[in-house]
Amino acid sequence: MELYDGIITHTGEFLSQRPFQRWDYDPSAAWEDAGQSELVLGRDTAYELGGSGTFAVHYTCVTGNSALVDRDEILLYGPDLGELRKDAHYARLCFLNITDPGGDDETAYRAIREIEFVKYHVFPRGFMLRISSTDQREQVRLSKEAIRKGISFKAVGFDFIKKYRENPLVKQVRMIFITDTSIDYRTLERNAKTAADITGTLTHIMEGIALNCSACTLKPICDEVEGMRELHLRRN
Repeated sequence: MELYDGIITHTGEFLSQRPFQRWDYDPSAAWEDAGQSELVLGRDTAYELGGSGTFAVHYTCVTGNSALVDRDEILLYGPDLGELRKDAHYARLCFLNITDPGGDDETAYRAIREIEFVKYHVFPRGFMLRISSTDQREQVRLSKEAIRKGISFKAVGFDFIKKYRENPLVKQVRMIFITDTSIDYRTLERNAKTAADITGTLTHIMEGIALNCSACTLKPICDEVEGMRELHLRRN
């Protein structure tokens, strides 16, 4: 469970000097979930997060360390949805403290993947998500109606937490939304790539793909991520 701890720690340090807003989780204040993907047409769009060449970053990390994620909460760095007037930079980071699923490495891997896939099953009304798993981008199209009704990152974040908490292994969820224009989004992109590389390496190991470590392009991940090499050796 410690594979992603370095990214969680680095993100906290990276954002530590930035002003932010914070809300404790309140399931009764979650934004309405549409239950399925809905289309927000161009004429009905207020603006896009991650549109028009702006940054659009997403990564999810799980941990078993309660010191890293100790409560259900929403953190916002930058303007809220009702304060934005045009396309904006955007990042959504999700850190989850989960119970050890027990069993073998395969059981733990399946649990991590199942939790990660929750993001594809959250549909805040008027908040159309477009997620790319190949380059860790997540763009959002906001409807004018949702803006009129007072949609906010707090309410949307509560919807995400509500969905994640349906999994009995999930103990706490920290959702971080970022629209601050002064943030170095390239740093967040590098974290997103590292998280994706960890997941990709984990998939290779679990699928039993025979690897020549000296020639493998994923070797830096095994070298740098605590616990990855040990996991690989166990699987071999």
